[in-house]
Amino acid sequence: MDILGTSLRVCVDDLDAAIAVYERLTGAEALRFQRGGVAVAAVGCFFLMSGPEAELSILRKVTATLAVTDVDEAVADLKAVGAEIIAGPLPTPIGRNLVARHPDGSVFEYVDRNPGQAA
Repeated sequence: MDILGTSLRVCVDDLDAAIAVYERLTGAEALRFQRGGVAVAAVGCFFLMSGPEAELSILRKVTATLAVTDVDEAVADLKAVGAEIIAGPLPTPIGRNLVARHPDGSVFEYVDRNPGQAA
């Protein structure tokens, strides 16, 4: 599996205020989208998330988001090392994602940019 980059997850109370800070720090413009009841802004290497505490408490358990070339390839590699796929693969607005628990207990989201592929 090729890991193309990592995004850090940051839960915030005021998404608009946080966007202004992270846009200034990264020099990148925010890309906003909704994930269930959670408002998300991708700014540079950060995913800023704001919403109901019940949903954020689940999202906080994911250490980071890893961009990969292909989620199916990630599934094969993850299973080969004994990781547990706990969600997905599922389609997203830009591709597909999955959430996996590594053998050490760490939880990561893996995403690709292959919107044309079925989950």
